[in-house]
Amino acid sequence: MPQHGDMARLPAVLGTDDLPLAELCAARIDGELFTIDEGWAPIDEPDLPSLRAAVIALRVSRPLIIERLSAAWVHDGLDSPPRTAQFCVPHGSRIAVIADRRVTIREVALTDDEFIELGGVRCTTPARTAFDLLREAALPDVDSERIVTRLLAARPRLEGQIRERFDLARRMPYRARALARLDHAVEAASANSAGSGQPSLTR
Repeated sequence: MPQHGDMARLPAVLGTDDLPLAELCAARIDGELFTIDEGWAPIDEPDLPSLRAAVIALRVSRPLIIERLSAAWVHDGLDSPPRTAQFCVPHGSRIAVIADRRVTIREVALTDDEFIELGGVRCTTPARTAFDLLREAALPDVDSERIVTRLLAARPRLEGQIRERFDLARRMPYRARALARLDHAVEAASANSAGSGQPSLTR
C-alpha cells in the first residue's frame, strides 16, 4: 500500500483502476480507507456531495449526468446510494448501450441550468432531482415525499424553484399527484424544522 505521501496524489475516491483490490482491502483493514458504495476513500475525506458524485461516477466509464435516486443521495436526500445507479443524458445525445444491471441511462429534456458539476462530475440540481422524483410513478408516494422532505430541509428557496419547474410543465403525466406529493413534503419539512432540524450526513 502506498504511504500517505503517495495517497495524497490519488483521487479522493479510489477504485480498482487506481489500486489493486487486495491493496484497497488491506488499506481498509489498516484504517486508512473506508468503503463507500463501490469505491474507497481516505478515512479523513469529508463526506461531501462531490465525494458522493465521484463514487457514483465509478459505475460508468464515460461522462454522464447523475439523476433521480442517485442524485438524491448525492444531495443528502438518502442515507445510502441506490443499488442501481441512475444516469441521464440530454435528448439527442449519442450514447452506446451499457449492458450492466447496476446502471440505468435514459434520455431526458434537460436544460443547462438543471445540472451542476461537483468535482468534475455532472449531477442534476436539487430542484431538478426533486422534480423528477415527485413525478416518478414507479416510486411510492411515501418514498418520494420522504426524499423531497430531506432535500427541502436545508434549502429555503428550493420549494419555489420546484414549483417554477412545474409551472413550465403544465401538460405532463401525473402532474396532480406530483404536486400533492410536493405539498406533503413541504408540510413535513416545515414540521421537521420546528423539531429535530436537518438530518446529518452519514456514511
